[in-house]
Amino acid sequence: MDDVTGAARRASAGAPRSQSPDLDTRFKSLVQSPLRAGILRFLSARPGEAFDIDAMMQVFGRMRLDVDNCVRELVKFGVIKTIGGDPPTYGATRPEQEPVARLLETFLEGRANLGIEESSPSVQRFREMIGRDEKMLAIFEWIRTAAQSDISVLILGPTGAGKEVVARMIHELSRRGPENFQAVNCAALPDSLFESEVFGYEKGAFTGAHDRKPGRLEMANGGTLFLDEVGDLSLMAQAKLLRVLEERRFERLGGNRSIHVDFRLISATNRPLDMFVRERGFREDLYYRINAFAIRLPSLRERVVDIPVLAGRFLARHCAANGLPLDAKQFTPEAQDLLSSYHWPGNIRELESTVSRAALSATGRSIRAADIEFLHGHAMPRADESSTRLPSLRDAERAHIIRVLEATNWNKLEAAKVLDISRGTLYRKIEEYGLEPSGGGGGRRGRPTA
Repeated sequence: MDDVTGAARRASAGAPRSQSPDLDTRFKSLVQSPLRAGILRFLSARPGEAFDIDAMMQVFGRMRLDVDNCVRELVKFGVIKTIGGDPPTYGATRPEQEPVARLLETFLEGRANLGIEESSPSVQRFREMIGRDEKMLAIFEWIRTAAQSDISVLILGPTGAGKEVVARMIHELSRRGPENFQAVNCAALPDSLFESEVFGYEKGAFTGAHDRKPGRLEMANGGTLFLDEVGDLSLMAQAKLLRVLEERRFERLGGNRSIHVDFRLISATNRPLDMFVRERGFREDLYYRINAFAIRLPSLRERVVDIPVLAGRFLARHCAANGLPLDAKQFTPEAQDLLSSYHWPGNIRELESTVSRAALSATGRSIRAADIEFLHGHAMPRADESSTRLPSLRDAERAHIIRVLEATNWNKLEAAKVLDISRGTLYRKIEEYGLEPSGGGGGRRGRPTA
């Protein structure tokens, strides 16, 4: 009897084991998370390479804690490995346990189930704008939150910071993603064109209206209407927009039939709308309608540590677009210092243009400081730098505006009177020169010498 039992045990030990149902369930639970599955596919597709948490934060646009927790769980399960270093890096590995290795192979052989973020062009574009500063990662989380509902969103930020990219991300990540996204530049629309552009018109509504034309509202039905530079709308246009938001109905110019529309509104501005409301330059009731959920994009000078990262990323993309190796051109340390010291009034847009111009200007592999030409002039010298050159008109104007703003404790109405310019012109100058109050009150960040 003992011989029979022993033989049975030996036969059982020699036979291939069936995969544990518990192991299969735990693995499916592991890769059910889009972030864990994404990290696993990302590392497995790059054998022999190692990435730290910062690099994966930029790739996936997630906060450090989220990425760190997912990486720890993948390491614990044995599907990726810690390579070491300070900070530690992680890479692909073949699991020691054969059942886990078979599960991993089956997972990687299966067609990648790309999430909506991976298939969104705007998300890929936004990830290029993420550097080492976690401000942009926090904004990514706000975007995901805003995309979960139809709430009206107001995007605040300076020119060139990527407001339209964020608006398109919210649209593409929302349930309205498959529908139309209609963008209207309010700053380029005078009152005479606003109504015909936004509401459309009927045949014969005015001279030249030879046929019916649907407006942006009608074309955004089911999708998203994006109003860029909404702070430039006239009071008359604001009143008409408010009525549409309240009733979700409108009439074409020259028509008398009421048209129902279902759209999501996203607005953007670089103007201080709250101040405009106090000065009765912007309707308070409309302000509360469009500002249900606000997202503020930081200027590039608020995240100086990201400038070399973004410049290198844009340079690599420029090289790839021109059929060159990604490292065909590199910035010298002096060029990187020059980029970091500039105040970037045009933000991301200006940085990308500057990098492209510098790459074209540089004759060799190295891009020097002399190859960099800024769109808005030369970088401002720092306060502790001695310079014998005479200030340019731009430098002198910037320095004078700073002195007046500090003398008036940043009272823009008083400063505009002293400078003998309109308040709107003063706002444009503040935006153009990248001026803002420092934490100490009247001091300036990056103060120039005149």
